[in-house]
Amino acid sequence: MASNSPAPEAPFDSFGASGAPGADANTQEWGEWNPTEDSVRPVRGRHRIAKQRSNFARSSTVLGVGVIAAVGAGGMATAQDKPPVSISLPDLPDAVTDNLPDPASLPGVGSLIADEDATPEPRNPAPLTSASLTTNPDGGEERQPEVAGADAGEVLRARILQQAEQQQASADAEAKAAAEKAAAEKAAAEAQAQKTAAAKEAEAAKKKAEAEAAAKAEAERLAKLAESYALPLSSYTLTSTYGQSGSMWSSGQHTGLDFAAPTGTPLKAVHGGTVKSAGWSGSYGYRVVLELGDGTEIWYAHMSSMTVSAGQTVATGDTIGRVGATGNVTGPHLHMEVHTAGGAGVDPAAWLRDKGLSV
Repeated sequence: MASNSPAPEAPFDSFGASGAPGADANTQEWGEWNPTEDSVRPVRGRHRIAKQRSNFARSSTVLGVGVIAAVGAGGMATAQDKPPVSISLPDLPDAVTDNLPDPASLPGVGSLIADEDATPEPRNPAPLTSASLTTNPDGGEERQPEVAGADAGEVLRARILQQAEQQQASADAEAKAAAEKAAAEKAAAEAQAQKTAAAKEAEAAKKKAEAEAAAKAEAERLAKLAESYALPLSSYTLTSTYGQSGSMWSSGQHTGLDFAAPTGTPLKAVHGGTVKSAGWSGSYGYRVVLELGDGTEIWYAHMSSMTVSAGQTVATGDTIGRVGATGNVTGPHLHMEVHTAGGAGVDPAAWLRDKGLSV
């Protein structure tokens, strides 16, 4: 800023009476100066007079540019983030500085020039600009208007942090839901496995109980049958079984069960029935056919004697004859055959076991 104050006058003792420099003045020669009315009368009109720009004017221009730059940058940085900028003025002559206006009176500039001796005011910790993100009642995100004094960088940082928190919360919720779903599925699978195992155990226990009950019933049935069925001999030795192969039999296989015993050993009726036939039967020797109530026929062959006749009814354990060696035999024994009501032969040993008797 240039000053309009008059230039300082030269000291009187610097010139002589004739206008020449005094003894203590510079050694440069000066021309004679004769003031006239025209030279001393102030110049009027619109004349441009070149004025030398002082250092202070140049510094003021620089200061103005610095203030504009500082104010423009204030929207991007907070006062607490930037160190204070020191502005210094060049040393000027006292005659110039005495005529300068008070800096505090300059609008927009005086507040930026701090007194070196004054205590600096505390800086405002609030950011230059501020903006906040809130959630509207509908659940959407809306941006609040910027407030003077908040920092744009802080707003961006807050928004990024909020988005990160939302994403993290969403990820946590998804992870929690997945964990809960996995736990529920695992619990359901375990419950189903336990249920299946319990069902299998119950089924196995049921089957076991049924098997035990069936076995018990069968035992009771066989015991009851055993009371009504009897073996044909009390003492014997099995010499041939049903289905055994050999040349001794005309069919090539044995058709009955052989009980070897001494001649004359009593033969018993295995169950109550009716004597269907009693007499000689070729290779069977003396044979008795006992018909039971269900049509099953029991054949006794190779007997030495018979004590019953056709049409006679006998009870379980009654004597029907004695062991012999008649017919096609190699020694005394009872040849016993079992035939169904249809006439087919079956294994006498199996039939006896089905009646609760073991041979």
